[in-house]
Amino acid sequence: MANNKSAKKRILISAKKTERNRYYRTRIKNIVKSVHEAVEASDKAAATTAFATANKNIHSLVSKGFIKKSTAARKVSRLHKMVNKIEA
Repeated sequence: MANNKSAKKRILISAKKTERNRYYRTRIKNIVKSVHEAVEASDKAAATTAFATANKNIHSLVSKGFIKKSTAARKVSRLHKMVNKIEA
C-alpha cells in the first residue's frame, strides 16, 4: 500500500489510464473483427463499409496518440488487402 500522497495519486492515475487503454484496445479489436467477419462471409458491400469505418476509427486513435502512425497504416493496409481480395 502506498504511504505518501504522490504514490497514492500515481495509483489513481495508473488505474485511470489502464481503464482507458483497455477500452481503446478492445475497440480496435472489435473494429478489425467486424471487417474479418464481413470478409469471411464474402460480402463485398458489408466489408467495404466496415473497412471505411475501421479506417476512420483507427486513424482517429492515431490523432489521440493511442497508437503510432505506422501501426495504424499497417493495420489498415492489411484490412484493405483482405477487402480487395473479395470477388464482387
